[in-house]
Amino acid sequence: MAAARRLQLCAVAPTAKHSASVLFLHGSGDTGQGLRAWVRDVMTPDLAFPHIRVLYPTAPERPYTPMRGALSNVWFDRLKISQDCPEHLDSIDSMAQSLGSIIQDEVDAGVPKHRIVIGGFSMGGAMALHLACRFHPDIAGVFALSSFLNKDSVAFQAVEERQRSCLPVPDLLQCHGSSDELVLFQWGEETSALLQNAGMRSTFQCFPGLHHQICGPEMELVRGWILSRLPPSGS
Repeated sequence: MAAARRLQLCAVAPTAKHSASVLFLHGSGDTGQGLRAWVRDVMTPDLAFPHIRVLYPTAPERPYTPMRGALSNVWFDRLKISQDCPEHLDSIDSMAQSLGSIIQDEVDAGVPKHRIVIGGFSMGGAMALHLACRFHPDIAGVFALSSFLNKDSVAFQAVEERQRSCLPVPDLLQCHGSSDELVLFQWGEETSALLQNAGMRSTFQCFPGLHHQICGPEMELVRGWILSRLPPSGS
């Protein structure tokens, strides 16, 4: 297998001893810096913690089929933004390797896998679900904002296989705006239901009137959920 590509990364450092980490993945066409700035715009203070490092990687540019092959910062390719098309597993799995290198760096820095949360917005949430369900099911949890998985996603199969083997899977928090015009609310709901049917503990939160965006109350919910999975050491 080819070596994992090193990704550009910005981070919010903890203010005290680093004992946990969050990996937060941007949506298609954005960057890690862009997502971090967006988070800071909608919540005060920033998504920052005394003991948690928050990492915002940037997806590399690649030809993106929904944009007629134009280059874009995307985690993977797909035929179209739809529940009904097959997943582009080559690009998903290749990116999982690159993101796995970031996770391994945190482990090498002394953070155990069960003290790591992975999440994302839109396409970043779908990528986070693949990472959590298929590649790193021993993390503390996964969150997906305004996101969906294809109806026949291999992520569902991976959760089912772990359940049959009595192996744990991480808890999921999903948030979705009822007025999302790009990733339909129904797609998010159906993704949550399919993951629950496969055996994943999933909380789905609707934000009435929210479009394809994040908002302050949503990010405050995410902050509290992260702290419930990654409390300060010794708590």
